[in-house]
Amino acid sequence: MSRPAFSRLPVTVDLPLLLQALAAIGEDDWHGHFNSAYYTGDWSGVALISAADALTELAPGIGEPRLREPWRRDGRWQRGLRDLPLEIVCARLLRLGPGGRIHEHRDYDLGEPDADLRLHIPLLSPPQVDFMLDGQRMPMAAGECWYLDLARPHRVDNRDTQTRIHLVLDCRPGAWLEQAIIDGGATTPSPLMGDQAIEQFKALLASDPQLCKTLQGLRDNEAFVARTLELAAEHGLVFTREELRAAMRDGRRQWTEQWSA
Repeated sequence: MSRPAFSRLPVTVDLPLLLQALAAIGEDDWHGHFNSAYYTGDWSGVALISAADALTELAPGIGEPRLREPWRRDGRWQRGLRDLPLEIVCARLLRLGPGGRIHEHRDYDLGEPDADLRLHIPLLSPPQVDFMLDGQRMPMAAGECWYLDLARPHRVDNRDTQTRIHLVLDCRPGAWLEQAIIDGGATTPSPLMGDQAIEQFKALLASDPQLCKTLQGLRDNEAFVARTLELAAEHGLVFTREELRAAMRDGRRQWTEQWSA
């Protein structure tokens, strides 16, 4: 069976213990991400494990994995992941501050034969964060463990007022991990569709004035509907033209006040 593009692994991490370890990280431990052209706002990290020959602790390398100070001094990181039999070659905390945006890109090295597999474990995961992979919104919640094929196009937008922090693990492929990815793929939540997606999009508009501005001034009804469908799809929300028109009829006053200039 081929590996899915994304999968919520059927595993458990000790989230309270990992959050305790996170709380012990000082502000001086955080450093700006090395791919400075890829983002706006605060995208920073703390290296827990990284290659010995890495140019910076957050950068990739091909040398032997080296345990960095936060991992060495605090055994809670290892204990929080104790039920995951992984060969970890890189472990980082990655923080995206409120209003931060990681522009669409690909991690091409992850697409190479026998490449490491990247897992994301959200530690702080506010609701108004859009992690888009290949045009689909990844509904990652705190304490879950997700495999993501990040050789595919992906981007992140933190529209929330709270910080997002993920524990990101690069692991060597192995039989247990490959099977966990396949098993998890069968139960991974699908993107919101229909009425649920419409309600989510309305909430998105209420929290994002810039997104509202994009729709303001579109007096032509067809252009308005078409642009709405495009914007919703960009945020991983799927509904039909007919479902959108029905929602607009049912709540015309609310939609007019919210979306009109």
